Amino acid sequence: MREGPDISIIAALIGNPASANMLMALLAGPALTATELAQEAGLMLSTASGHLAKLEQAGLVVVERQGRHRYFRLAEADVANALEALMPVFMKSGAKGIDP
Repeated sequence: MREGPDISIIAALIGNPASANMLMALLAGPALTATELAQEAGLMLSTASGHLAKLEQAGLVVVERQGRHRYFRLAEADVANALEALMPVFMKSGAKGIDP
C-alpha cells in the first residue's frame, strides 16, 4: 500500500529531456517566450508548446502575458530548489553517459 504523494508525475515531467532543458533555461535567468524555450530544447515551437502546457498544468511554470507575448517562468522557489537539488545527485550518479 502506497502512502504519501505520487511524485512520479512531476519526476516524469522533469525527467523528460526537452522539458528538463526548458526548465534549466528558466532556472538560469529571466522569463522566456515559448520560442526561446523551443530553441533551448531544440524543438519545433508546436512541440515545445505541448511540453510547456504540461509543465504549466503541473504547476512547475507560470505564464505572464505582456501585450501579445507570453513569458514563462518557474512557478515558485520550490521548483528552482528541486532542480538545483538534482544537480549534485546527477553529478555523483555516473549517469552522464546513460541514454534515457
